[in-house]
Amino acid sequence: MTSTVSRKDAPSRSVTGVVARALGLLSVLAATSAHASEADLVLPDFATKTFLGGLNGHQLLLSGIAVCVLGLVFGFLQYASLKKLPVHRAMLEISELIYETCKTYLMTQLKFIGVLWALIAVVMVGYFGFLRHMDAGRVGIILIASLVGIAGSCGVAWFGIRVNTFANSRTAFASLRGKPYPTYAIPLQAGMSIGMVLISTELLLMLAILLFIPADFAGPCFIGFAIGESLGASALRIAGGIFTKIADIGSDLMKIVFRIKEDDARNPGVIADCTGDNAGDSVGPSADGFETYGVTGVALITFILLAVGEGFRVELLVWIFMMRIVMVLASLAAYALNNVYQSAKYKNADHMNFEHPLTALVWVTSIISVALTFLVSYLLIPNLNGDPSLWWKLSAIITCGTLAGAIIPEVIKVFTSTESRHVREVVTASREGGASLNVISGLVAGNFSAYWMGLVIAILMGLAFWFSGAGVAGEGVGQLMIAAPVFAFGLVAFGFLGMGPVTIAVDSYGPVTDNAQSVYELSLIENVPNVKDEVKRDFGFTPDFEKGKEYLEENDGAGNTFKATAKPVLIGTAVVGATTMIFSIIVLLVGIKDGVLDPAKAQYLSLLHAPFLLGLITGGAIIYWFSGASMQAVSTGAYRAVEFIKANIKLEGVEKASVSDSKKVVEICTQYAQKGMINIFLAVFFSTLAFACLEPYFFVGYLISIAIFGLYQAVFMANAGGAWDNAKKLVEVELKAKGTDLHAATVVGDTVGDPFKDTSSVALNPVIKFTTLFGLLAVELAVELEAAGQGQLTRILSVVFFVLSTVFVYRSFYGMRIQSVAGASAPESKPQAAVKTA
Repeated sequence: MTSTVSRKDAPSRSVTGVVARALGLLSVLAATSAHASEADLVLPDFATKTFLGGLNGHQLLLSGIAVCVLGLVFGFLQYASLKKLPVHRAMLEISELIYETCKTYLMTQLKFIGVLWALIAVVMVGYFGFLRHMDAGRVGIILIASLVGIAGSCGVAWFGIRVNTFANSRTAFASLRGKPYPTYAIPLQAGMSIGMVLISTELLLMLAILLFIPADFAGPCFIGFAIGESLGASALRIAGGIFTKIADIGSDLMKIVFRIKEDDARNPGVIADCTGDNAGDSVGPSADGFETYGVTGVALITFILLAVGEGFRVELLVWIFMMRIVMVLASLAAYALNNVYQSAKYKNADHMNFEHPLTALVWVTSIISVALTFLVSYLLIPNLNGDPSLWWKLSAIITCGTLAGAIIPEVIKVFTSTESRHVREVVTASREGGASLNVISGLVAGNFSAYWMGLVIAILMGLAFWFSGAGVAGEGVGQLMIAAPVFAFGLVAFGFLGMGPVTIAVDSYGPVTDNAQSVYELSLIENVPNVKDEVKRDFGFTPDFEKGKEYLEENDGAGNTFKATAKPVLIGTAVVGATTMIFSIIVLLVGIKDGVLDPAKAQYLSLLHAPFLLGLITGGAIIYWFSGASMQAVSTGAYRAVEFIKANIKLEGVEKASVSDSKKVVEICTQYAQKGMINIFLAVFFSTLAFACLEPYFFVGYLISIAIFGLYQAVFMANAGGAWDNAKKLVEVELKAKGTDLHAATVVGDTVGDPFKDTSSVALNPVIKFTTLFGLLAVELAVELEAAGQGQLTRILSVVFFVLSTVFVYRSFYGMRIQSVAGASAPESKPQAAVKTA
C-alpha cells in the first residue's frame, strides 16, 4: 500500500524539494540586524519571586513535573487495565486487524510529515540562522524543539489508536453481559487514559522548556515547539478527516445499494471505516488536542514576555502554569468521584441514558476546576501589584474559559443529541420529503447552532473583557500590561482546555463506541459454533446477543453527541487563542512607545488602511476554498471506494469480505487522503508566505479574517453534520426502521454530513493555528527583508509564492476530480450521456 502512495505523490514531493532549495537560497541572500521579536524574548528568573510563604517560582514549577508524572502513571495504568479486560478471540482478531491498518496508515503519514517539516525547517533555519544570526547550536536546538512538537503530536496519536483498539473489542464483548454499565465505563476509561497521557505529556514538555532551557532562547524554542506540534496536528487532522470520510461514505452507501445491514462483514469497506474512525476521530483529535493545549500556552507566554511589565512576568507565568497543574488534579478527582456515583447508580441497572453520566463528568470537573482556580489564585497572588482584587479578577477571567468547556457542550447538544428537537425535525422532514428535506433540515440546524455558539463565545469573551478592566488603561489587569483585553481573551482560550483530560476523554469516547459496534458485527460471534457454552465456560456468563446489540447502538448515539460537543471547544480555543498570537504579531510590527502601541503605526490596523481591509476579505476566501478542497478529496476518494466495493463485494456464499479487498479499500482511502493533504497543505503554506511578504498589515487582517470566518464555518459544518448523524441513529435505535425508505433518506443525509463534521470543520482548527504560528515567522522574515532594503525582492517573492499557492489551489480541484479506475473523468468522457441524464 505504501509504495502505491509514494508513486502517486512523487511529483508533489519533487515540487517540495525545489521549493525547499529556493527558500534556502532566499535565506542566504538576506542578512540584517534584527529588531525586537520572539527571537529576542528572554524568560525571567523564576527563583527571584517567592510564593506560599517560602517556595520560589522555580521550585513551585518543579512540583508540576511531579503532577505530570502522576498523570502519565495514571494513564498507562488505565492502558494496562484495558489490555487485561476479557475479550473473545473473534472480537480480538478484528480489533487487532483494525490496529494494524491504523498503524500502517500512521506510518505513511509520518513519512509525509517529515517532508512537510523539511519545508518549515528551511524557513526556520533561514530566519533564526541567517536573519537572527544565531549560532548553529542554537538553531539546532530550535529545530529539535520543532521535532519534539511533531513527536508529541504523533506520539499521543499512536497512543490513542492503541488504547482505542484495545477498548473497542473489550466494549463489544462486555455488552454481552446484559448490563449497559460496562458498555459506558470501558470507552470512558480509554478516553481518560488518552486524556491524561496527552495533557501530562504536553505540560511536561512545556515545563521542561520553561525550567531547563537557557532563558535567553527558550522563547524561540517555544515557537519552534508550537510550530512542530501544529504541523503534526494539521497533517494528521486534515488527512485523517479525509481518510475517515472516504471510508465511511463508501461503507454506508452499500447499505442503500445492496440493502445490507450496518457493518455487514461481507462489505470490504467496513474495515476501512473502522480504521477511519481511529484515523479521523482518534488520531486527529488526539494530535489536535495536544497541539491546542500547547499553542494556547505558547501564545500566553509570548504575550506576557512582550506586553507585561518586567516586575509581574514571574507571577503571571507561574500562575498560569499552576492553573494547568491543579486542573489536571481536578480532572483526576472528578473522574474518581463520578465513577463512584455512576457505578452505584447504574452498575446493576438494565437501562441507562448513556449521555447523562458523561454530562455529569463534564460539569463536576468544571465545578471542581473553578473552585481550585479561585483557591490557588488566592494563595499564589493575593496582592498582585498591591491590588487585593486582581487575584479574583484573573480567576474570573480564566473561569469564563473553564465554564465554556461545560456550557458549549450543552449548547451543542441542543442541535446534535438524539433527544434534540432539531435532530427529531430532521427525521420528521425525512418521512415525506426524503433525502432532500433531510439535507435542508440539517443545514437549518447547523446555521442556528452557529448563531447561538457565536453569542455564547461573545458573551464569555465580553465577561472576560469586563473583568480585565473594560479596556480602561491602568484599570484592573491593565495595571500590569498593555492591551489587557487581549490577555483576557488568551486566558479564556487557556481555560477552554483547562479541564483538558476530561474534554479529550469524552471526545475519545465516540470512536470507541463506533468501533465497538463494528467489531461486534465483523466478528460474526453469533455464528461461532457453541459460542454460548464457550463463553459460559471461559468467562463465566451466558451472552445476551440481542441486548448487547441494543446497548452498543444506543451508546454509539451518545458517542456521536459527545464527539460533536468536543469539536466546538477545540475550534473555539483555536479562534480565541489566535487573537493572542495575532496581537503578538501586532506588537512586533507596531512596537511599544511610552507604554502603549505606537500610534503612528497602529493607525494601519484600520479599515482606512486599504491593505488591512483587503486582508480581511482574502482570509474569508481561503476558508471557503479550504472547505471545498477538503470535501473534494473526500468526494473523489469515496467515488473510487464505492466503485471498487461495488465491483468486488460478494454477498452470496461468503460470511465476510476478503482481507485483500478490505486492504485495497484502505489503500484507496490513504491514497486520496495523501493527495488531498499535499494540495491543501502546500496551498496554505505558500499563501501564508505570499501574504506575509505582500504587506504586514494586510497579513494581520488576513489572520483575523481566517479566525472569524473559520469559527462560523467550522461550527456550522460540525453541527449540521452532527444533526444528520444522530438523525440516522434515531431511526435505527428508537424507530427500529433499518432498511426502510426513511432509513435510506437519513443515510444520505449522514453521508452529506460526514465531510462537514469530520473533515472540513475540524481541520479548520489546526489550519487557523498553524497559519498564525507559521505566519509569525513568515511576517518577520518579510519585515527583515524590507529593513535590509530588499523591498522589491519581497514583492517579487510575494508574487512567486502566490503563484505557487494558486497552483495547488488549482490542483485541489482539477487534479482531484472524480475519475473512474480507467482514469477518464466520467462527465467529460460521455458528454451526450451526461446531457441525457440531466
